[in-house]
Amino acid sequence: MSNVETNNNMKQEKVQDVEKGKSKESKSTATWLKILIMIFALAVWGAATAVIWILVSWQAAVGVCAGIFVVYIIAYFYHWLWVAVRTAPRDFKALYCYIKILRLSSNLTKKNWSMPDIFHDIVKKHPKKACFLFEDEVWTFQQVEEFSLRVSAVLRAQGVRKGDTVALMASNYPEMPATWLGITRIGAVAPLINTNQTGNTLLHSINIAKCDYVIYGSEFESAIQDVRKDIPNNIKLLKFTRRPLNASDGMKTAEAPEDFTHMLETTPPAPWSLSEGEGFLGKLLYIYTSGTTGLPKAAVISPSRMVFMASGVHFLGGLNRKDVIYCPMPLYHSAGGVITMGQAMIFGCTVALKLKFSASAYFPDCIKYKATAAHYIGEMCRYVLATPPSPNDRKHTVRCVYGNGMRPTIWMDFVNRFGIKRVAEFYGATEGNANIVNIDSKPGAIGFISRIIPAVYPIAIIKVDEDTGEPIRDSRGLCQTAKPYEPGVFIGKIKPNNPSRAFLGYVDKEASEKKIVRDVLEHGDSAFISGDILVADELGYLYFRDRTGDTFRWRGENVSTTEVEAAISRVADQRDAVVYGVEIPNTDGRAGMCGIVDADGTLDLEKLAKDIAKDLPKYARPIFIRIMHSMDMTATFKLRKVDLQKEGYNPNTVKDKLYYLDPKHNKYISLGPEEYEKIISGQIRL
Repeated sequence: MSNVETNNNMKQEKVQDVEKGKSKESKSTATWLKILIMIFALAVWGAATAVIWILVSWQAAVGVCAGIFVVYIIAYFYHWLWVAVRTAPRDFKALYCYIKILRLSSNLTKKNWSMPDIFHDIVKKHPKKACFLFEDEVWTFQQVEEFSLRVSAVLRAQGVRKGDTVALMASNYPEMPATWLGITRIGAVAPLINTNQTGNTLLHSINIAKCDYVIYGSEFESAIQDVRKDIPNNIKLLKFTRRPLNASDGMKTAEAPEDFTHMLETTPPAPWSLSEGEGFLGKLLYIYTSGTTGLPKAAVISPSRMVFMASGVHFLGGLNRKDVIYCPMPLYHSAGGVITMGQAMIFGCTVALKLKFSASAYFPDCIKYKATAAHYIGEMCRYVLATPPSPNDRKHTVRCVYGNGMRPTIWMDFVNRFGIKRVAEFYGATEGNANIVNIDSKPGAIGFISRIIPAVYPIAIIKVDEDTGEPIRDSRGLCQTAKPYEPGVFIGKIKPNNPSRAFLGYVDKEASEKKIVRDVLEHGDSAFISGDILVADELGYLYFRDRTGDTFRWRGENVSTTEVEAAISRVADQRDAVVYGVEIPNTDGRAGMCGIVDADGTLDLEKLAKDIAKDLPKYARPIFIRIMHSMDMTATFKLRKVDLQKEGYNPNTVKDKLYYLDPKHNKYISLGPEEYEKIISGQIRL
């Protein structure tokens, strides 16, 4: 570091120290002023009471004294009372639902049931009711359990025992959840492998979970064969070939050592028995993270965690046991595989499964299956909204949609076009210990923190350093909670003895430790730190801002990539847009760069520049534009940006068309090697 830079840093630190000193002095002055005003008010109050006592009567004095006290309380606590009146119905409704969640968890804790046992209880109540609808097939609860008992019998015969790990890589058909029910009944743990994984990522997922067996659908034969030579010899592979429900006997598969389908067809179901695993608090599934910032991590899901997640959405989202739920979500992910599967396994709802999400088929499918509720995630709602208007837009019977990731900018358009009565947007990390739900369809909100009974549900938003993401601590070494409209990171307080508040983390203990922050609100406590930047309004409604690391600073201002993506997507006819920060030599902060999908070449960059100038402040407008033919997304419709950020805006390495913003004329100009060199050298200043 140069002497000039060192001197500048020292000057900045001195300025900051002076500003801190002034801030402390102003706070001290304000405190003393409040004390003096209070003393003066008490003196006037006392004098007035004494005068009335002497001149009128002691009864009058007491009456006036009480009146003044009431007026004082109302005046002093006016804002709190206003907030309480506005939020009490919401908060007490949520409290009632939370009590039901805790009662359910408490009952299942006492019984120590695992998920196959909870599901069996539902099967006994209505064995002939439809559990899964798939294409033209109807799977009853009894048929699902019979398939799972057959899986248990086959795996026992193969030598699977309690504590083993049997991974499952299968598509969105009914046999997928039925198979993991069979795996977990005999006490094994079932990692649910992302069906999009190939090569080293697939190998990593198998190895990190320490698998003993891998059951894979025949549709993934190619992916498995590509890595087969690198899979350890002690891991046994079993191939499942799906056949339509009630298919004729003539379609039975031929015998083969690794053919799981043949084993199922030739093995009678095991007699039902209680699960042999670790019970309600033990390991059930491993759900893998999306891997947007590295290789996927295997998060531990217990039956208690599944019940907490599914029941939270069920009660707070206004679902009921009679609902038919449309689910185009991947069943290896927590949204579809835990929350929506939980609606069937815990509450007896009927779930309509879809192999793959289709925007144009979303509501037609809901009409086909007579769905009363539907699940979404990520960018799904934007894609559905981008489909051409149709007379069928309101012919469905869906009253409620639930999920996470609906952009506030399309919320009301989606609700109004499709006639949706309720949107239950929820928030929660797969590996986390806290979920929140928007229970009153507040547009854009992902949940809330109670302003009048905050201690009931131990979550908070804490201040963090904008650059490092580390918590900002006070003089006592404790974290500081964010004030209304002040962004911070969402945390869930850990209570190991409370199943709903425990943090199970990942299979990788080192990765788990990184998600824990200690000495949060008091010394000795701990909390799960989400890494997500949220902001709360004065009524406690929470809004998603960004992930730590995604927010970047430009021209001294914080830029939220999520907000910029939403604005650009809206003015660009709902095209996919991903925003990230890139470095420019000798320039503070990071400049905004946006990748936009324009497969048909119809994007008008001149119009785009004018439109985003209306919606975004100058510092938030992307400096660089990258025109793309397609965009890499996770299977849960999250935009990938890590690789794009690494590639930057160098036309010598990026094959897509690049543009930069001319600040003088507010126009995007083509960026070639010559312009790039001028930007790097500082001849073109941005």
